[in-house]
Amino acid sequence: MELLKLIEELEDLVEESSGIPFGNKVFVDKKHFLEIIKEIRLQLPDEIKQAEWINTERQRILAEAQQEADNIIQNAKSYVQEQVEDSEVIKEAQKQAEKIIEQAQQTSKEIRRGAKEYADGILEKVQINLEGLVKTLQENREELR
Repeated sequence: MELLKLIEELEDLVEESSGIPFGNKVFVDKKHFLEIIKEIRLQLPDEIKQAEWINTERQRILAEAQQEADNIIQNAKSYVQEQVEDSEVIKEAQKQAEKIIEQAQQTSKEIRRGAKEYADGILEKVQINLEGLVKTLQENREELR
């Protein structure tokens, strides 16, 4: 796997670099190091890219839900203001507005919860895949030693 070779190359680069006396720090060729990192990014599994997309999509969905809730609230307020002519109509409008606001807030919570659960599920799969990758890297490194 190309990704493992790149990680091994990073390890070699660090191990072969000049050390700073009395410390655990080393001087690393920045250009070479960044080139390897760039290659690693290109080799990253699609699950990571998908998780980033899911996170972005989750944020978009939450923003839309908030905007929808704000619009519903604004519409409810406008509706209430139009009904100020009769006190009985005002009372009924206030009840309806509260109900609409409550429903909008509940819908917003459900959308957020669903988006979070979906994103959490995908991120959990990515974590499992990454843990497997780390385990494979460690096993391969042990085999190389």
